[in-house]
Amino acid sequence: MEAGLPADLSPLVRSAGPRPGVGIVHLGLGAFFRAHGAVYVAEAMAASGGDWGILAASLKSPGTRDSLAPQSFAYTALEAGPEGDTARLVEVIEDVLVAPEDPAALVAAMADPGVKIVTLTVTEKGYCHNPATGDLNLDHPDIARDLNDPLPRSAPGFLVRALQARRRAGVRPFTVLTCDNLPHNGAVVRRAVLDLAQAIDPDLAAWIAAEGRFPSTMVDRIVPATKPADLARVAALTGRQDAAPVIHEPFRQWVVEDDFVDGARPDLGAVGVQLVRDVAPFELMKLRMLNGTHSSLAYLGYLAGHETISDTVADPVFADFARHLWSREIMPTLNAPQGTDLGAYADALLKRYQNPAIRHLTWQIAMDGSQKLPQRMLGTLGDASTPCPGLCLAVAGWMRYVGGIDETGAVIDVRDPLSAELKRLSDSADTPADKVAALLGLRAVFSETIAARLQAPVTAAYHALVAKGARDAVREVLS
Repeated sequence: MEAGLPADLSPLVRSAGPRPGVGIVHLGLGAFFRAHGAVYVAEAMAASGGDWGILAASLKSPGTRDSLAPQSFAYTALEAGPEGDTARLVEVIEDVLVAPEDPAALVAAMADPGVKIVTLTVTEKGYCHNPATGDLNLDHPDIARDLNDPLPRSAPGFLVRALQARRRAGVRPFTVLTCDNLPHNGAVVRRAVLDLAQAIDPDLAAWIAAEGRFPSTMVDRIVPATKPADLARVAALTGRQDAAPVIHEPFRQWVVEDDFVDGARPDLGAVGVQLVRDVAPFELMKLRMLNGTHSSLAYLGYLAGHETISDTVADPVFADFARHLWSREIMPTLNAPQGTDLGAYADALLKRYQNPAIRHLTWQIAMDGSQKLPQRMLGTLGDASTPCPGLCLAVAGWMRYVGGIDETGAVIDVRDPLSAELKRLSDSADTPADKVAALLGLRAVFSETIAARLQAPVTAAYHALVAKGARDAVREVLS
């Protein structure tokens, strides 16, 4: 029994009755997919039937599997709204594999003819590509290994080896449906798969290119990390002991290009998924307006001493900063998707950020910034026709954050695949100007063109952070 939970709780028990067949394999099982994609799939089966049960895979550690297995892989999704909590039981995951324990079992599961779709939430770094160029990094340790080992380690490796097994068996390819926050995310995963397949077997690459499908998607729902206190929160509401609940906001959105192998997919349109020909306008709006401001508020809010996004925008200076970023810097670079009012979208985003029931940690959002910056901020800065002092301050905030010391002199626990290199570059320089120059020279993040464009304004912004602190530097942008 977890500490702090009542002793008379009932264990979470999966409903009795027949289960659907597995039609989806999901790579990278985490809280976001369990609070978003899995819920949609469960609702689609409830509405229209079909064998769309999910076999999920953890690519790194067994923790999620070990928490879910005693519950037969059922779990609670807790919607945390300003007016209170609502719980639902999600029973769509049929099993969870841990890839490092038995990679052959995962390849075999993905090669099963009943599997029509492989979904992914592996984060930007899971594609083992260079975010600045889109190229697969063939020197990445996992990719270098997967080139010659049929038992893969990386997400691209599992996709390629499973597709290779299907081709050999005369089975049609599965649709690869990425659910990560990347612009043109379908093209990103397609490029990674084809680059790796080409290096392994050019005929395989040609088959995947001709027969495979990699629709792009846009996903949106704030899903904060589940904390120990949330277990008691779920128990109090449901009367059940759940070792692996997920917490999420009321809002959700999923926009999907309707391009699946042989048209095989759940009836997603019946449950509110937007099935479109081109997801690009939606994903660009979301990446720049939501993710761009989320990251900006995370770095600058963290430096100003705010623990969560809701705490950050409760400070009127930061709420005004978000409004400034949207109206003056981000929205002028966008063409609104059909039927979308960008101003109303911005207002809805701020309302979501202000939800006190969602304690989304600034530290959590700040993770993996070297992978996120090109999509979330640098694209806007590259397209902007007027100065963007707010976004330049956010980039400077990221630079100060990855230096590993906050405004009080305390150590920051920087989580980033390039954290050692970022720290080395920051520590190699003594002045703000030299620190900015060193970090702008990192071509895995900044292209030569964008680095040249940002040199002067980001240097000025870094000076303001050092001289005034994050909150007053933000206030100066607004003046």
